[in-house]
Amino acid sequence: SIVIAVILALFIRTFVVQAFKIPTGSMENNLLIGDHLLVNKFVFGPANSLIERALLPERAIRRGEIIVFKYPEDRERDFIKRVIGLPGDTLEVKDKRVYINGKKIDEPYVHFLEPPQGTSSYSEITSYDLRERYGPISIPADKYFVMGDNRDNSQDSRYWGFLPRGYIKGSAMMLYWSSESGRED
Repeated sequence: SIVIAVILALFIRTFVVQAFKIPTGSMENNLLIGDHLLVNKFVFGPANSLIERALLPERAIRRGEIIVFKYPEDRERDFIKRVIGLPGDTLEVKDKRVYINGKKIDEPYVHFLEPPQGTSSYSEITSYDLRERYGPISIPADKYFVMGDNRDNSQDSRYWGFLPRGYIKGSAMMLYWSSESGRED
């Protein structure tokens, strides 16, 4: 029975759900350093036959969804970001705001660094700062554009490019332990 339990646990961890710990502040204030969450790996699972598709229905990746993926510059590391651009979209960042196909998107989850005290604008940013301006770019087929919620402190698609579909491990499912007790969700 121990062998069956180990095999079942390995199957679940490999194909269904896996626990992850947030290593950086790129998703603050929504996910904090040290938070623990479960990732649904089953939802984006590849299905090769009609029987697999019927038993293991795959759904499309959605804009705004938080995903875990292999970091394109070091596939041994896992990153967590929010999907902003989908295949076929034209994306542009103007004044730190994201525009998809020419329309500004509503992003209530985004966190920016506070402007300096006594001013009503952000500190001076050069025109080459990717946090301020980016694109316009067209997102190719089977690629995604991902960004952290903490936009001024996130190593994301603005710096390393598009995320290939095959690198995506799963969708954030549930926060099961936060490093900050008494935190409001």
